[in-house]
Amino acid sequence: MDMDCDLLVIGSGAAGLAAAVTAAHHGLRVIVAEKSATVGGTTAWSGGWIWAPCNPVAHRNGVVEDPSEPRRYLEAVLGNAFNAELVDAFLAAAPEMVGFFEDNTALAFDCGAKIPDTYSHLPGAGMGGRSVIAQPYDARDLGDAVQLLRKPMKETTFWGMTIQAGPDLRAFMTATRSVGSALHVARRLSRHVLELARFGRGMQVRNGNALVARLLRSALDQGVTILPGHPATGLISLDGRIKGATLTGPDGAVQVTASKGVVLAAGGFPHDLRRRAAQFPWPENHLSLALPHATGDGLRLGESAGAQQNTTLVSPGAWCPVSRVPSANGSTGVFPHIIDRGKPGVIDVLASGRRFTNEGLGYHDYVRDMLDSVPDGTPAESWLICDHRFIRRYGLGIVRPAPVPLSPWLRNGYLTRGETPKALAQACGIDPAGLVETLTTYNAGARLGEDPAFGRGTTPYMRLQGDPDVTPNPCIAPIETGPFYAVKVVPGSFGTFAGLKTDGHARVLDDNGAPIPGLYAAGTDMASVMGGYYPAGGINLGPALTFGFIAGRHAAKGV
Repeated sequence: MDMDCDLLVIGSGAAGLAAAVTAAHHGLRVIVAEKSATVGGTTAWSGGWIWAPCNPVAHRNGVVEDPSEPRRYLEAVLGNAFNAELVDAFLAAAPEMVGFFEDNTALAFDCGAKIPDTYSHLPGAGMGGRSVIAQPYDARDLGDAVQLLRKPMKETTFWGMTIQAGPDLRAFMTATRSVGSALHVARRLSRHVLELARFGRGMQVRNGNALVARLLRSALDQGVTILPGHPATGLISLDGRIKGATLTGPDGAVQVTASKGVVLAAGGFPHDLRRRAAQFPWPENHLSLALPHATGDGLRLGESAGAQQNTTLVSPGAWCPVSRVPSANGSTGVFPHIIDRGKPGVIDVLASGRRFTNEGLGYHDYVRDMLDSVPDGTPAESWLICDHRFIRRYGLGIVRPAPVPLSPWLRNGYLTRGETPKALAQACGIDPAGLVETLTTYNAGARLGEDPAFGRGTTPYMRLQGDPDVTPNPCIAPIETGPFYAVKVVPGSFGTFAGLKTDGHARVLDDNGAPIPGLYAAGTDMASVMGGYYPAGGINLGPALTFGFIAGRHAAKGV
């Protein structure tokens, strides 16, 4: 069964759905081809934050800034990687994108009014309002289409229930210390249990799952045709213009003719082992948080039409420290260490027992510093170290705080315990003398709320990651109440940065720098506008939605 449309979108994450909804709103007939059986891609597993400076949600919350400030900030962070065409296109369209989806679709946003940029000490850094997140969503509003919605990532949920950063997460972290928090958690858990019994999944979705659910609802409302289980295997070119693609469906090949062209948004190459081995540092030790189906299809399709991958970025991937999570069935999950590292009373050490980074900085910086610090010829790995007081108050990795028991994680080897720092070091394979000396030095400063070695807790971004109930420094507390615990951490990533070269209209470029007619790329199939840096939380989804919006609008109107 061959098909025709105006615009074919390959991939159904944030970028693909944004392109599809935008183009359909402007009158195009749109088909979304998705490789897997469900939609949402890695976006459905993400934290869902969207970096979109000067957005109208921030304005409503009293955050109004000069548009030149985020540009000045990106100039300071990106340095020689600053691409004026892409940055200016992104900064101009990001507020328009947020306003468009709010006014015309099922998307509604909450404001990250208190979330500062990562390098909040640099010129132009924002102190809040540049990030938005999709409001929680009742997935029952999808009707039967809820079966298309990818379930959230098991390791980052509580019994399959998504928990949103901010008041929701704080309530779960303080449920044993606050009556109000306990009531909030009880209400959420009881509703979730009822939904599991009735629907087989949680319906009150948050984070990236809420973003995808709202985009899916919007796509269906706009008449977008969605083809799950239809990977793209080749592009169709006619008279030098991309005019569609060949898909593989359950009954064989399907040719889709698309008069306005094709948008590549297939999720980058985090699981393309050949390309990853050539571009990633320590590829054999790397664990990706991205969807397993993201194997570089979009890049290969683009290259077949003359496109070029940008391999000059500072980092080819969006790094994140992760830990391996053993499951009872023998499989291994992956947990991202986003929240725990910044809390007071935890440090990270190498096999030498020495600290190597400011644990309160961004997750991308953590992995970069680990890769830079590991001696040649030794595995890229580190250990998060805490004491009993810390793990019962905050948890560690996938280990939840009290009253959830520690014993399952001790039994399966995820968590290591020692009655003394020396015993913990021996159990982990860490140099005991090095760890004891590191803890002695760290604790001497921590008792005063100081971190002379790395300056943890000295910027607004770091302090946001801490615990406001801990003074004088919300990011620092001694590690001295045994027993002691450790979780091994290795390099990981949310996805890839090194996508195809594009212009400010999201048009894919050939080896001469000219646009390939009818071919667009967005999300991680497009080389990151951030040049391989990580200036703020949400710099994956913000550009993904924005350049998806740009691609859909350009395909419809030529602008």
